[in-house]
Amino acid sequence: QVHLVESGGGLVQAGGSLRLSCAFSGRPFNGRDMGWFRQAPGKEREFVAAIKWNGDTDYADAVKGRFTISRDNAKIMVYLQMNSLKPDDTAVYYCAADSRFRGGLKYTVRDYDYWGQGTQVTVSS
Repeated sequence: QVHLVESGGGLVQAGGSLRLSCAFSGRPFNGRDMGWFRQAPGKEREFVAAIKWNGDTDYADAVKGRFTISRDNAKIMVYLQMNSLKPDDTAVYYCAADSRFRGGLKYTVRDYDYWGQGTQVTVSS
């Protein structure tokens, strides 16, 4: 069974930065596609960023140029560096993992099989 634990959320002023971390444990990490999603109050969970097993990445239009997803296969970690934060970025951020290996970039909630508990990010204006 895969277990994901997010950390690094908090309260930050608009224009500030945060780095989210996702610790992965359980079945093999290498070769697995990963993603970050977020959910604001009253809204559906939405795609933020994805990283393939080989390091290829993609982002939601709303965060392109501001957020960077990365992975460290040796440390079995996934990160989301968030810069130039805006109040609209306020949400609970979730790390997600695919149960399959060596697939493509994935953009929807149903593409992922394992989820963390989430970490709150609040951006004040």
